[in-house]
Amino acid sequence: MRIKDKVSPTKTQELAYEFKVKDAMTAEIISVSPKNTMSDVRKILQNKRISGLPVVERGKLVGIISIENFIDCLMSGRIDEIVENNMTTKIESLYSDEPLIHAISKFDKLGYGRFPVLEHETGKLVGVITKGDIIKCLLKKLEINYHEEEIHRYRASHIFEDIKSDKTTLTLTYKIKGGDYKHAGEQSGYLKINLLRLGIPPAVARRIIVASCEAEMNIIIFTEGGEISASIEEDRIRVNAMDNGPGIEDIEKAMQPGFSTAPDWVREMGFGAGMGLPNIENCADEMKIDSKPGQGTSVEFSVFMKR
Repeated sequence: MRIKDKVSPTKTQELAYEFKVKDAMTAEIISVSPKNTMSDVRKILQNKRISGLPVVERGKLVGIISIENFIDCLMSGRIDEIVENNMTTKIESLYSDEPLIHAISKFDKLGYGRFPVLEHETGKLVGVITKGDIIKCLLKKLEINYHEEEIHRYRASHIFEDIKSDKTTLTLTYKIKGGDYKHAGEQSGYLKINLLRLGIPPAVARRIIVASCEAEMNIIIFTEGGEISASIEEDRIRVNAMDNGPGIEDIEKAMQPGFSTAPDWVREMGFGAGMGLPNIENCADEMKIDSKPGQGTSVEFSVFMKR
């Protein structure tokens, strides 16, 4: 049993797990074709006041023209060359159904100003996302949530005051389907809605949801499926994430930030960064892992109502 006293995640961090990239991206795409000239690029960059453009051919993303590519052409007198000869073809992109937290991590890691956003099934370019888009999305939701919390706030203890018993527990259970990356985080989103409707203090619900999202993603990535159950007791919320997956060979190593056994194709989708279990531990007051190779894993964690 691990007992931790950590700083609670912020409301912004919670929303970054809740939202998808498509919720923050700009769907109005300003692009060029491979046959446009770099002179055309200059006009677009100047008129639209942007620092880069996706290069699109028949709806598919084939390259990126950055401000650096443009300056290189300008300085070397190649302004009349076509885009195809100057674009970057090694493209870093995001998928529209990825959790927004993955976009934030990618901006932080690579330092880019923008990323093209693709549709998972077709690979079609459906939007562009910048740091500014993320900030606008989160600020708008923060303002809405503030007013909602002011209107609907009431004490969670009412649940237990109205029921006479020696011990009262309300349990919510959610099934998780392995490999369902498109809906990653949705069940934790339903859990969040129900916790807030039950009057659980927002700061407590926030820690539960961030940890639950990480547990849900682990089940989706590494197993064929499982379930997450949240037991609401008078003094705490106890969550158990269970699966019948391959199990964890070395729990201590798995708890190290950045350690991951996810395959490369999963990492390319933005998942499997090796921060799931450490993030759960950071949010929880208590945490326990029970796992054996070939027999699945149970991750149980608790957050106390009062700290």
